[in-house]
Amino acid sequence: MRLDKWLWAARFFKTRALATKACDLNRIHSNEIAAKPAREVRVGDTLRIKTEAGDFTVEVIGLSELRGPATEAQALYKESEASQAARLKAIEDRRAMLQFGGATEVKPSKKDRRVLDRFRRR
Repeated sequence: MRLDKWLWAARFFKTRALATKACDLNRIHSNEIAAKPAREVRVGDTLRIKTEAGDFTVEVIGLSELRGPATEAQALYKESEASQAARLKAIEDRRAMLQFGGATEVKPSKKDRRVLDRFRRR
C-alpha cells in the first residue's frame, strides 16, 4: 500500500495531497529513511511523522485502503511510549508559555494609551 494513502487513512492528514506534500518535504521517515509518497508500507514498519499536531513515532499494525472513523484509524498503528511522552511535554510547554505571559493582542484602553504617551514623551 502507498505511504500517502496509508497516512490519509490513518488520519494523520486531512487529504492525500497534504500527505504527499509532507513526504516531499521529508517530514515522513520510514525505518529511518526519508520516504517518498509511493513507498510501500508494510505491517511492522516504523514511521516518524512530523505534523502540526506534533511528532509521532508509530509502528504500522494494520493496512486500510479506505478512510474510516477515528477509532478504526487508530487501530492501524501503535504509537511508542517515548513519542507520547514527548508530545504531552510539548503541549504542556506551550500551555506554560501562554500562562507565563505571552503577548496579548488586545487594543489598549484610553488609560493605557495615556500611560504609553507619557512614557514616549520622556
